Amino acid sequence: MSDPASPVSRRAARVAPFLAMDVLAAAARRERQGDSVVHMEVGQPSAPAPKPAIAAAQSALASGRIPYTEALGIAPLRERIARHYADAYGVSVAPERVVVTTGSSAGFVLAFLSLFDAGGRVAIAAPGYPAYRSVLQAVDLEPVGLTLRAEDGFVPTAASLRAAHAAAPLAGLLAMSPANPSGTMIDEAGLRALATACRAMNLRFISDEIYHGLTYGVPAATALAVDPDAVVINSFSKYYCMTGWRIGWMVVPDALVRPIERLAQNLYISAPYLSQVAALAAFDATEELELVKADYARARALLLAELPGLGLGDVHPADGAFYLYADIARLTNDSIGFCRRMLDEAGVAATPGLDFDPEAGAHHLRLSFAGGEAEAREAVRRLKGWLR
Repeated sequence: MSDPASPVSRRAARVAPFLAMDVLAAAARRERQGDSVVHMEVGQPSAPAPKPAIAAAQSALASGRIPYTEALGIAPLRERIARHYADAYGVSVAPERVVVTTGSSAGFVLAFLSLFDAGGRVAIAAPGYPAYRSVLQAVDLEPVGLTLRAEDGFVPTAASLRAAHAAAPLAGLLAMSPANPSGTMIDEAGLRALATACRAMNLRFISDEIYHGLTYGVPAATALAVDPDAVVINSFSKYYCMTGWRIGWMVVPDALVRPIERLAQNLYISAPYLSQVAALAAFDATEELELVKADYARARALLLAELPGLGLGDVHPADGAFYLYADIARLTNDSIGFCRRMLDEAGVAATPGLDFDPEAGAHHLRLSFAGGEAEAREAVRRLKGWLR
C-alpha cells in the first residue's frame, strides 16, 4: 500500500532517475544560455533517419489518414522483420512470432509483464542499462545484478548466473549484446551457455539486441540461433537512426503471442502507424546506414587512440554499440561530480557510471561516440585542455 501521507506510490518512489537524461537536460540548459556542448551523454545517433524511411512517412502522411493498426503491428513490417532474421543470421522466424512495439522500451514492459509474476527476481548485468532496473522495479520485480569481471571479458556467464540462482532463486535472465554502457559482446558460445543454463534452471531468457548491426569486427549473434524460445527485443533506434520515431520489435515464442497481444491492446493499442511505415522502408537503406556506421568506427578508433593519454584509457572491450565505459578511479571516485565539472568547465557532456552500476559506478563514466568522428575530435580537444 502507498503511504497515505505521500502523493506518490511506493512503486514510483523507488524508481531512480535516468542520469543520462538528467545530463542531457543540464546540457540543454547550457545551450539555451548560449554555451557550446559536445554531446557524449546519450546513445542517440546524430544522423537523421534514413532517406527511404523519411520518404515513406511523408507519403503516408500525405494520404491524410493515420490510423490505429493491429496491436501486433502491420503485416508487411512483421514479415520484413522475420525475413531480416533469415538474411542476417540464417535463422527462420515466423512472422506470426514478431511483435511490433513502441520502441524497445515497450518491449521490455510487455516481456516483463508476460513472463514474470510480481516478486520475481531477474538477473541483469552490472554495469548495465539503467532502465532495466527501473522498469523491473516499477512492475514489482527485483533486479539482481551479475557483477561483470575482466577475466570474463566483462560479459555475464553461465557460472555467474548459476551462482546468483543458488544464492536465491531467479525467475529469468536479461542479457544484452552488444552491451550498454560498454560495447562488450557475448559470442555465440557464450549465448549458448547462458541459454543452456536458463533451460536447466527453468529460467526465462530475454536477449536485448538493440545494438545489432553496430559491430566493429565479428557480427553479433542472435539468441534465436541457440534458443528458439528466447524472447528477443530489438529496435530501429540505434543502427537505423530512428530514436524519436519510437518503434521497435520483439520475437517471442508462439505461446506468448496472444498474451502479449492482449497486453499491447490495453497498454498501447498499437505502435504509431507512421513509424511502422517508415521502419519498413528503413530496411532498404543499408548503404546509407553503413556510411553512418563507418563514421562511428572512425570516432571509436580516435577515442581509443587518444583517451589513454588523458587518463581515460582503462575501458571495457568496445566491440560494438557506440560507447566507451572508462574506469576513472585514478582521477576521482565521484563520477557524478566529475561529469558535472566536465560539462561546466570543458563543455563535454558524459554520463556518470552510477547510472549503470550503483555499486562500482562511482569511479566510471560512459562516453557515447554516436555523434561521429567530428564530435569525438572536438571532445578530445576540449578534454586535453581540461585534464592537463
